[in-house]
Amino acid sequence: MATHGIDLSGHVACVTGASSGLGRRSAELLAAAGAQVVAIARRAAALDDLAAGADGAIAPLPFDLTDRDRLSDCAAAAAKPFGAPDIVVHAAGVNTREPADEITPEGWDTTLTLNLSVPFFLSQALVPAMRARGWGRIVNFASLQSYRAFPGGLAYGASKGGVAQMTRAMAQAWSRDGINANAIGPGFFRTELTEAVFADPNRAARNAAQTCIGRNGEPADLDGPLLFLCSDLSAYVTGQILMVDGGFTAT
Repeated sequence: MATHGIDLSGHVACVTGASSGLGRRSAELLAAAGAQVVAIARRAAALDDLAAGADGAIAPLPFDLTDRDRLSDCAAAAAKPFGAPDIVVHAAGVNTREPADEITPEGWDTTLTLNLSVPFFLSQALVPAMRARGWGRIVNFASLQSYRAFPGGLAYGASKGGVAQMTRAMAQAWSRDGINANAIGPGFFRTELTEAVFADPNRAARNAAQTCIGRNGEPADLDGPLLFLCSDLSAYVTGQILMVDGGFTAT
């Protein structure tokens, strides 16, 4: 896995949603770049599989992030394997794809909790150690739906619109302490969340055709942007949403 010459040795990263998809890719990438990584998700077996191939650089932390009242416990547990994290990547998320007229209070609450509340409250719990070090990186996951409305995406879009504004507010609150907060907004990448999209070849092709580049995303397309935002290269970059979407939102 190419790390583009970026060395994160000496840093501890915490990655949520690390059992699959872009979260798993993020955990593997940061470990390859020299960071020690705490991988958080509900599925213990998948985390154990991830850690087994990392030669001790990844520690699994099974945790149900939807239990908002225990996020401070999660932050404390994340500090045990390697010390307090100074990088956090919030890749955990859910998209119920309920039409507006069928959204339930339960679906709404689950979506807003995991996509919006968890990144804030977990970051809040990790910030004191970052502040003490005078260095930290928070990377949220925004979305195409941070800026555009999609069918069946009202709750998800509301949460991801919130992520964009939360990222700016985090930067305003914490960047003077050396803690930069930014977000990556992926376009269409094949993950568990987007499997329904890619299961329809015509739909996937239409999405690709709407990008400036003319294709959907590949996992490696996120590597450079993520490493940049997690490293000293982004020292003067904060409060930004970097869309990694092949130009989808540019058209």
